[in-house]
Amino acid sequence: MNPGSFLSGRAGTERPAVDFSAVRTLLGPIFRHHRGRLLLGFVALLVVDSLQLTIPQLLRHGIDSLTGATATPQSLLLLAGLVLLTAACIGIFRFLWRTMILGFSRHLEQHLRDRIFAHIMIMDRAFFSSWTTGNIMAHASNDLTAVQMACGMGMVAALDAVVMTVAAITLMLLIDVRLTLIALLPMPLLIVCTRLLSRQLHQRFDQVQAQFSLLTEFARTTLVSIEMVKAYTLERMQERRFDELGSRYVRSNLRVAVIQGLLFPVATLVGNIGMLLVLYFGGRLVVHGTITLGGFVAFVSYLYLLVWPMMAVGWVTNLAQRGLTSLGRIHHLLRQQPLLGDQEGVPATLPPCRPRFVFDHLRFTYPGTDRPALQDICLEIGPGITGLTGPTGSGKSTLCRLLLRLYPVPDRTLFLDGHDVNTLSIAAVRGLIAYVGQEVVLFSDTVANNIAFGRSGAGQEEIEAAAKAAAVHEDIMGFSDGYQTMVGERGVRLSGGQQQRIALARALLADRPVLLIDDGLSAIDVDTEQRVLAGIRAHLQGRTVLIVSHRINVLATADRIVVLEEGRIRARGSHRQLLAESGFYRAMMDRQRFDA
Repeated sequence: MNPGSFLSGRAGTERPAVDFSAVRTLLGPIFRHHRGRLLLGFVALLVVDSLQLTIPQLLRHGIDSLTGATATPQSLLLLAGLVLLTAACIGIFRFLWRTMILGFSRHLEQHLRDRIFAHIMIMDRAFFSSWTTGNIMAHASNDLTAVQMACGMGMVAALDAVVMTVAAITLMLLIDVRLTLIALLPMPLLIVCTRLLSRQLHQRFDQVQAQFSLLTEFARTTLVSIEMVKAYTLERMQERRFDELGSRYVRSNLRVAVIQGLLFPVATLVGNIGMLLVLYFGGRLVVHGTITLGGFVAFVSYLYLLVWPMMAVGWVTNLAQRGLTSLGRIHHLLRQQPLLGDQEGVPATLPPCRPRFVFDHLRFTYPGTDRPALQDICLEIGPGITGLTGPTGSGKSTLCRLLLRLYPVPDRTLFLDGHDVNTLSIAAVRGLIAYVGQEVVLFSDTVANNIAFGRSGAGQEEIEAAAKAAAVHEDIMGFSDGYQTMVGERGVRLSGGQQQRIALARALLADRPVLLIDDGLSAIDVDTEQRVLAGIRAHLQGRTVLIVSHRINVLATADRIVVLEEGRIRARGSHRQLLAESGFYRAMMDRQRFDA
């Protein structure tokens, strides 16, 4: 791990400027699906706004009746009852729109989260080499929250602001046109300021999300590598680097807060200026009898209702810009396409077969590199055990990845039972193979569930049979809770050899016709290794097994051995033949004998 790589400030996969097609592409289907819920919510919102607009009219009528000496106790009691009834109805319908619209925003959040997760599941290895886990997590957390807020409270506030603005201004015009125009004089200032500040808000929030991605990825890599960090006593250095990333994140948020801090005061200032003008000029109109005192109170009440939309402009703009920025980032993620995909018309299943892979002059170069990882590979891997060895970087793991269909290969260079793999379903080919990699992947779950991961519904007897074949049953029975023992995060409670054998048991339980072991026995001692190899032979009799290893004891049991060097096949044959013909193989055996 290179922690310093996270300090460059480069997110690596940030999306371009906001593409408004993301709104149509991502939000259109979910809005259509929930249109009934949204319609009910918006109707309830309009009812609330309408009821709020009636209260000033009730107040106007009551004040005018008082000033005109026409009020009676009964009429005032009736008005009070109407105000209370209106307030109660407002509460009921407000609850309804909050349930409908804010509930919709949560459904939208779930829909987008499911789409992100499903999309990530189909992406290939090339995608994960360029997108960090922290970046993906930022899209599925901070970005989703921003979109949810924009499509929940943001959408409500926007509609509410528009309705209340139009209705309040209309009713104000009915009371007095001149006073309404005076009250609206500061409005252009709000429009100009909001437009200028919203541009800055979008750019700065984009930087916040990028910094959050870096911070998340740094924390993740530190936690998963905590043993190495402690072994090299890098705790203080990691703390300093985390603090630096955190400081950058805070500075980015403060730059956003500056814009937010300007939007709200500007909106409030505009509203208060309008109120000040109304109090001065409206008061004079009341004194001169142009409008009644009740009309003036109603006008001020409508202006007060108008202050909220003015203030909401800043808040809605903030939510909208955050939401659009995050939606653009999510859209950019969902537009990523895997390099590897099925051709049209490819059948989803394969005919029954005893898998035999054939490489025919295969040449492979990793995306983004120039140097070939494999060159002119001509090789047949069929039933029985094939050993694969060679120096570090010779292409052994690459060959396994191609068999697993993790990267695309040129047409007619890799065949399965005579069929070009590019004409076969990727999932079907992978479904033939059980894989044990160099890096063991264990989940923070029980031993039994880790073994049964590749075959849901497996019974306890089957799990134990696989564990016995992998020579790990006795170790498991020595644990305090046996097969129900929790292995801890990434199998931290197990030794390296136990982790590898549990991973092997998982592959054996999957009961697939092909088994790939990419240096997955390196942490096992020699005696246990022989028991494991015997178990593999007995458990997978007549099937195709490829074992990548540098250990002579493992290779000597193989039916055939292939030696790779610099991406080419340098030798092949049995153990005896390679001892006689391959200098590399013979030197490797001599070194291991000397070390023993």
